[in-house]
Amino acid sequence: MSFADLTVFRANEDRNQGRTLALFAADAPQTTISYLSEAAWKVVLELFPDYSNVHRQVFVRLVDLPMVESIREIRQSHLNQLIQTCGVVVKRTGVFPQLQEVKFNCGRCGYIIGPLYQNSDQEVRPVSCPNCEGKGPFSVNAQQTVYRNYQRITLQESPGSVPPGRLPRAKDVILLHDLIDCARPGEEIEVSGCYTNALDSSLNVRHGFPVFSTVIEANWVNKRQDQYATYKLTDDDRHQIYGLAQDPRIAQRIARSIAPSIYGHASIKLGLALALFGGNEKLDGKHRTRGDINVLLLGDPGVAKSQFLKYIEKTAHRAVFTTGKGASAVGLTAAVHKDPVTREWVLEGGALVLADRGACLIDEFDKMNDQDRVSIHEAMEQQSISVSKAGIVTQLQARCAVIAAANPRGGRYDSSRTFVENVDLTDPILSRFDILLVVKDTVDPVTDRQLAKFVVGSHVRSHPLRKANAGDITEVAAAAAAAAAAAAGAAGSVGDGGTTNNTNSGHPEKDDVPILSQDMLRKYITYAKQSCTPRLQAADHERLARVYAEVRRESASTQGMPVVVRHLESMIRIAEAHAKMHLRNDVRPQDVDVAIRVLLESFLGTQKYTVQQALKRKFKRFLAHHRDFAQLLLNLLGDLVKRKIYHLETRSMEVPREVIIRGVTFETEAQRYNLAQAVPDFLQSDVFHRAGFHLLPGLTGREVQIVYNRFA
Repeated sequence: MSFADLTVFRANEDRNQGRTLALFAADAPQTTISYLSEAAWKVVLELFPDYSNVHRQVFVRLVDLPMVESIREIRQSHLNQLIQTCGVVVKRTGVFPQLQEVKFNCGRCGYIIGPLYQNSDQEVRPVSCPNCEGKGPFSVNAQQTVYRNYQRITLQESPGSVPPGRLPRAKDVILLHDLIDCARPGEEIEVSGCYTNALDSSLNVRHGFPVFSTVIEANWVNKRQDQYATYKLTDDDRHQIYGLAQDPRIAQRIARSIAPSIYGHASIKLGLALALFGGNEKLDGKHRTRGDINVLLLGDPGVAKSQFLKYIEKTAHRAVFTTGKGASAVGLTAAVHKDPVTREWVLEGGALVLADRGACLIDEFDKMNDQDRVSIHEAMEQQSISVSKAGIVTQLQARCAVIAAANPRGGRYDSSRTFVENVDLTDPILSRFDILLVVKDTVDPVTDRQLAKFVVGSHVRSHPLRKANAGDITEVAAAAAAAAAAAAGAAGSVGDGGTTNNTNSGHPEKDDVPILSQDMLRKYITYAKQSCTPRLQAADHERLARVYAEVRRESASTQGMPVVVRHLESMIRIAEAHAKMHLRNDVRPQDVDVAIRVLLESFLGTQKYTVQQALKRKFKRFLAHHRDFAQLLLNLLGDLVKRKIYHLETRSMEVPREVIIRGVTFETEAQRYNLAQAVPDFLQSDVFHRAGFHLLPGLTGREVQIVYNRFA
């Protein structure tokens, strides 16, 4: 019965009675629900007279309460009232037989006393025998005593709802009758019931004054599962989501919307976006293949790895953040310990169990002990946690994406050494990551200049005085922009105006590819995961098999990432995730191209520098698929500038203010990657000018000269 139904209960006879009954159900739930259950039992017997041979009673469940209280907001004012809350089950006891209607035998005369109805607060025992008026002894009549099922679970706040810097709070929930075993550790549930209290003897002995422990006597339990994805979306949200899906650049927009406050790192943002969408979970009988995408960020300090994880924690609906040093094997998987009340062994889920149907974020992954790291092998591939301790043999679900960040051995990644020498991780754990991103902090004058401008602009826009003295700051910023434009004009370059044109997000490419708001990005992800199940076409099977065989043959002769059969499944998952970005139910060739490119970039990033360059030329036909040619050409041009500066410095020559690159040299370099046809458009694009480049006037064709002003 819905709680709203009580307000219209018997509306034709007396509308006020229904409203009064709803108030009684909220203020005195125990008495009201017992009366409703008795009335329902009479109705059932009228309709089905023989139903008493099947069950002794029926239960009325009140659902859809108008107010949902969080565990953190439950206070004294809610005592003995009907409340509804939600959270994650972290602990569950066994099922106990609890006395409901008990009869006693008098030890003197044998008279049967009762039945006596037990309550949840204390045990009810007879004082004297009504037959012989004796004081006992009394023994329980086991044959005529009625028991009920009793179970206690611990409900904890959902990981995504805990305020920053606060510890998650928990509340015990009592399950009776048919509600037992309705939830297991790691599942997110909604509970409605009576919030009641009982005298806690352990707290009173310790503190010396009356302290009551509070519990929720559940009346209704519902698993939330994946309902979070659609229940908050309105028709306007769905219409806007469908409109965004029509944009052919939506995948690029989503990738750039990941952590917009962090400059660059396009490969990391694409990998994290694919992990948020994920692939399809497949079931073949009892065999299950995971659809979540695991990502490992491996790189030098200062490349914002931890910031990316913190962003995913705030964006994903359900995410658990932990660190390598702050997590143990049982903290990540599951723990078995004795319950202080029942003195029995109970099971408590860890971080991977709490992150079920979400993401588990592990920072400082390389700082974990080897024994702790081995404990998550099963969770990363089979997405389950097997427990066999203290007589408890079971499996818990851990259907989550693992996103980890690690530093190389020695602190910095050395491209002249092999991947095994750089990383303190074993092959079994590396093969379980679908996307392996090696990020190196290299010195690049073009990229460093853009990064510096971006960081300075972000600090200026985020300064608290900007809001207090908006007018003064605006005048100062306008004067600085005018001075910069004048200096750029004197040098003969096209001024880019810094980052003042992108005050909303601070992203240099905002004008080219607009990013999504963070609220819309979260809605888009949840809707895509709920409504889209892309399927791989038969025409792409042979292509994936051919690419996998070719990459595996190269991995056998190199010392980079070991390519195994799991990476073939990784390409399928990545292709499905990319199709979800477009809200498609079929995987198209361009999705397969992106999956192949992501796998190759993961494989090439783990090679030595010399081997990496040779493999890039060999697989260039795959690496250039559906890439932003302007960004590729900008990277090539930046490499030419860096080489020119390095050449001048090694010959002990002074590096001029303006570095000149011949157009024919740039075109020859672009020809190696089949990008020569895109060079003319690139030289006239905004990306070219915003990076600090300009062309010498009066020259055309292959004789053009590209000028880079290092101090513009």
